[in-house]
Amino acid sequence: MAARIAGVIIPVQKHIVIGLTAIYGVGRSRAQTICETAKVTPSKKVKDLTEAELENLRSEVNKFRVEGDLRREVAMNIKRLVELGTYRGGRHKRGLPVHGQRTRTNARTRKGKRKGSNKLKEVKA
Repeated sequence: MAARIAGVIIPVQKHIVIGLTAIYGVGRSRAQTICETAKVTPSKKVKDLTEAELENLRSEVNKFRVEGDLRREVAMNIKRLVELGTYRGGRHKRGLPVHGQRTRTNARTRKGKRKGSNKLKEVKA
C-alpha cells in the first residue's frame, strides 16, 4: 500500500520522519514537528501506519505551504526580483550564484559546463 500525502507518494520502506522529507517544503525538523502534532511515532515505518495515522499526517501537512503552492511562491519571488532589476534578480537571470559566492573558481553547478576553446595547443618544433 503506497502512502500518498500532499500528492506525493511516500517511500514505504522508510521511517515516517524520513519519508515525509520527500514532500517539497518538508525537511527533517518540520517532519519531526508534524509527527509530534499528529501523535505518530517518528521511528515507525510508513508501511506500518494505520489509515487513521495517515489521515492525521495529511491534515498536519496541509497546514503548511508545500509542493505546488510553495514552488509557485518561490518562482514568483524570483520573478519579482528579476522584474525589479535588483542585483539578486540579475544573478538569477544570468544563472550565476546569488548569495555572494566566489565565481572565479567553483560555481559550476550554477554556471554549467565549462565554456572555452577545445583546440589543441600547437607544439613548437
